[in-house]
Amino acid sequence: MFKKYRKKLIQLHDLLVVILALILAFFLRYNFDIPPFEIRTLFYSISILVIVHLITSFFIKLHHSTWRYFGFDDLKKIILLSLITASIIASIALFLRISVPRSVLLMFPFFSIIFLGSSRYVYRFIKETNKEKKQIPQNTVIIYGAGAAAAGLVKDLRRSNSVNITAFIDDNKSLHGRNILDIYVYGGLSDLKTAVTKYQADTLILAIPSISIKNKRKIISAANKLNLKILSIPSIEDLISGKVTVSNIKPLMLEDVLGRSEVKLDIRGIKKLIHDNIVLVSGAGGSIGSEICRQIISFKPSQLICIDISEFSLYQIEQEFSNSGIKNITYLVGDVKNEKRINSIFTKFKPKIVFHAAAYKHVPLMENLNVSEVFNNNVLGTYILANESINSEVNKFVLISTDKAVSPTNVMGASKHLSEMICQILGKISNTSFITVRFGNVLGSSGSVIPKFQQQIQTGGPITITHPRIKRFFMTIPEASKLVLQASMMGKGGEIFILDMGKQIKIVDLAKALIAISGFGKNKIKIKYTGLRAGEKLYEELFSENEKIISTDHPKLSVAIFEKNYSIKWMKDMISWISQIEGKEEYLVKKELKSWVKDYRSIDSISH
Repeated sequence: MFKKYRKKLIQLHDLLVVILALILAFFLRYNFDIPPFEIRTLFYSISILVIVHLITSFFIKLHHSTWRYFGFDDLKKIILLSLITASIIASIALFLRISVPRSVLLMFPFFSIIFLGSSRYVYRFIKETNKEKKQIPQNTVIIYGAGAAAAGLVKDLRRSNSVNITAFIDDNKSLHGRNILDIYVYGGLSDLKTAVTKYQADTLILAIPSISIKNKRKIISAANKLNLKILSIPSIEDLISGKVTVSNIKPLMLEDVLGRSEVKLDIRGIKKLIHDNIVLVSGAGGSIGSEICRQIISFKPSQLICIDISEFSLYQIEQEFSNSGIKNITYLVGDVKNEKRINSIFTKFKPKIVFHAAAYKHVPLMENLNVSEVFNNNVLGTYILANESINSEVNKFVLISTDKAVSPTNVMGASKHLSEMICQILGKISNTSFITVRFGNVLGSSGSVIPKFQQQIQTGGPITITHPRIKRFFMTIPEASKLVLQASMMGKGGEIFILDMGKQIKIVDLAKALIAISGFGKNKIKIKYTGLRAGEKLYEELFSENEKIISTDHPKLSVAIFEKNYSIKWMKDMISWISQIEGKEEYLVKKELKSWVKDYRSIDSISH
């Protein structure tokens, strides 16, 4: 009942309160003995007040605020409402020659602010007091950082009463020993252990949105030794953008620890490429494909066509977009190897830009018993999709490639190398611009080591790593996807763009970082080495000796130029070879593969 009429009841309350404020002002002006001739003035003033208040409150929208969370912003609205109302009443009274005493006009807004504000504050106080009685905090928390973000976090957490905040830790010595919101600033990082012992804390919240990666790692290392659960508030970029608030605390993610600089995009150029165009993404349900779709949809294409062979993956991305109210998307279950299906899709929807992210990419899984399938999917699928793009007069075709295509030691990498060659050849004989984007591993992608490590940590370990010196390039999925869009905008045709992946990271360091942010002590989760798997290298390369690297205007994008040219006949012969490998012995397929990919070396393991 109350919820249904909530706004109307609040409006009625506020109207009665301001009338009471005006009456009290009149009574005080005349020492609670209003002369009979002023009674008429009081009634005139109330009549004007009712009209003015209803109009003014409608524009200021005071009744939209939630009393339970009454704060300074709401108080500012009350002050503004009261002052404007008093000013308008004075102006109307002067115009109508109603002699409202000046002292009344001065006292009225004062009483109005007190009555409107106090009623809301009392309501909030009663609600929070009742909640404190009902709830018992579950976690004992120390907050690292005692700045504005930390203060805002404390206010939000106190409303929920789900945690017991015991102390601040901050490296600013001028804050040490002070109280902020009745919480003691205990000291700096060197005092964390003493504070944890004193307050029996089990959780540390990092509340410094602009903290450097170096300092963050120091804090995580110290917290890990104390077996603290580590949470973090969002980054300064997310807070400024308004995507989240300071209260959106979350467990630390691996990308928070590794740190990657923000990708700067040519927004205008990408919008020109995508806006009002029909865009098709193959492998749209995968890690990279789905993130490319998220990035594309923000530039408002006229239609986005999502293709994936996996019904479940497609359903997941469909649910995500549907729940966000996005409607100009078509979801199609389809196999890029099915030429008839691809032809019907292109004929019906006529896409102008194609992002080809569909691929089998798990190296050990593809190395044995699945060799023919990886070539059919990754090479033949690319050929079919690329040919259909040419026939349908697609403007740009963007191939998502991998660093494993460089000097490949596994069939997955070799298949992606051949896919790159197909795009190079077809780009020279068609009006479609073929662009390749090559990069290394992305954090959290399906089939990557990160989900595997996380699962092993949850079960108590050990974490299994193939070799203590194995290392890989890593970047986040959003970063890689943004750079794919940037490359697609910059590419004129024939380029192989290489993303700046930074330095290669040792997998063992990655595992240790995951253990640290999980809250387990450094000695509780063991690391076990199992030996390199078939086709696995100790390190990857982003370009080969046969490629010339040219820098671009974008600091995170380079272009690889091939020194060798491949003919159309070579491509057709290679496709013919792939169509005949089904049923062949795998060792024979790998042997024949060397004639198509000169840099390919079939090995079970490599040691350096």
